[in-house]
Amino acid sequence: MKKHPSMLVPEFIREIDPYIPSRPDSYLMAAYGIPVLHRLNNNENPFGPPPAAMETIKALNPKDMAIYPSGDAFDLRCHMAEKLGISPDQILCGNGANEIIQFVISAYCEAGDNIITADKTFAVYEWVAEFSGVEARLTPMKDHGFDPEALLAFMDERTKIFFICNPNNPTGTFWDKDTLQKFLAAVDGRAMVVVDEAYCEFVDDESFPDALTLLDEHPNLLIFRTFSKMYGLAGLRIGYLMGQKDPVFDICRTRIVYSINSAAQKAAMAAFDDQEHIARTRLMVKESKDWLKTRLEGMGLDVIAGEGNYLIAGLPFNDQLAYRKLIRKGYMVRTMTGFRYPNHIRVTLREKPLMEGFAVALEEVLEERGCL
Repeated sequence: MKKHPSMLVPEFIREIDPYIPSRPDSYLMAAYGIPVLHRLNNNENPFGPPPAAMETIKALNPKDMAIYPSGDAFDLRCHMAEKLGISPDQILCGNGANEIIQFVISAYCEAGDNIITADKTFAVYEWVAEFSGVEARLTPMKDHGFDPEALLAFMDERTKIFFICNPNNPTGTFWDKDTLQKFLAAVDGRAMVVVDEAYCEFVDDESFPDALTLLDEHPNLLIFRTFSKMYGLAGLRIGYLMGQKDPVFDICRTRIVYSINSAAQKAAMAAFDDQEHIARTRLMVKESKDWLKTRLEGMGLDVIAGEGNYLIAGLPFNDQLAYRKLIRKGYMVRTMTGFRYPNHIRVTLREKPLMEGFAVALEEVLEERGCL
């Protein structure tokens, strides 16, 4: 008897709700009848890539697109390794952090294993584990941050990976060096510890640790970073991990070669370590964060504003309703129910004049709802 294709899908996959991305701007503007749409939902850098990366992208030869890219991003890894003071064999690049998360889980986990992370953090750790047939254990947060004691309490002999988002998306909280060192000592090599530093370039606080300085001491430490956020290359999809040579080699067993296109590799090489671009972006984020936090609190809203180019605001009504109301005024925000922060929105920080326009739009929504 023939089977319906859906019957060939494992049951644990059928239980997963697919992630549905937002529609393109042109579709949304037509659907909501708006002339412009400001995306404040994905933590993108409004300045775009650094100048050298922009010039590299403009200079791309279309004929080169007929040639396969470097399968392991060799030149890029060598360039980054020289700047970071490590070996190119300690770096693995991927098509965004999502792909790298898959590589790591595939390398270390099998049926019956588990990964541990927090319940209010970057959801892709949980999603990738689940569709890989691996249990995702989610610990409660403490003061909007990762709780080391809770993470350790969830650990057992089948725990293979801890995922620590530092600073955390969406709350901006972070572990200092002492907390991270103590956690690594407590794990004692019994599981891999992934420190996701996707937003590390935005951090101003001097107590924030550079996990790279701990790499020599801990063979079970892996560090994630990305070119999507600070470096403005989200559309080219490129991220990387760092670790000691042996674990990186093991993860290479599960990677997909040729997944990073030539344009992304060249642009990332030009963008990497542009300190002027980083300083300019940090200054913009700090000014907008300080202003918007004060403005939202003046509306009577609870605000969570840690490190990173975003903040969260608690609302007196449903976040999906707020999304629909705000998009009709030209502002797209991230609803936080999926992050287990119901009735909250996350707002990407952009230039102050745009933040002022957003604040006016949100105030109008609050007034329409009788909340002011």
